[in-house]
Amino acid sequence: MTRYLHTMIRVTDPDETIRFFELVGLKETRRFSSEQGRFTLIYLAAPGQEEAEVELTYNWPAEDGSAEAYPGGRNFGHLAFQVSDIYETCQRLQDGGVTINRPPRDGHMAFVRTPDGISIELLQDGHLEPAEPWASMPNVGSW
Repeated sequence: MTRYLHTMIRVTDPDETIRFFELVGLKETRRFSSEQGRFTLIYLAAPGQEEAEVELTYNWPAEDGSAEAYPGGRNFGHLAFQVSDIYETCQRLQDGGVTINRPPRDGHMAFVRTPDGISIELLQDGHLEPAEPWASMPNVGSW
């Protein structure tokens, strides 16, 4: 079973972006910040449609104060889907000629790209133990 989760976009001003989406009619559903990773994730959804979220990713300015820029559409991140068996899904994709850019080494997350280069995140429903050949596979390209 596959279930749509969210679409991620990178933002340079979270408050202004939240204000924009609130004008559209979305509301903040949850938020997570990582001091170590220096980012904040903010999820928004239309009331009653919380299963289809927009994820705003705010990468904090570098230690020197310089902020990230996202030229060439780099602000669009990925589409995310929850799958019932990430290993089976990745094997099916690989057998179909798709490159697994970020293998599910942890039994939880993988990234692939569409033929047009759009990043797709696959997230395991629950957690599977790391398994070969996935646990030893390196990242390929960008994701």
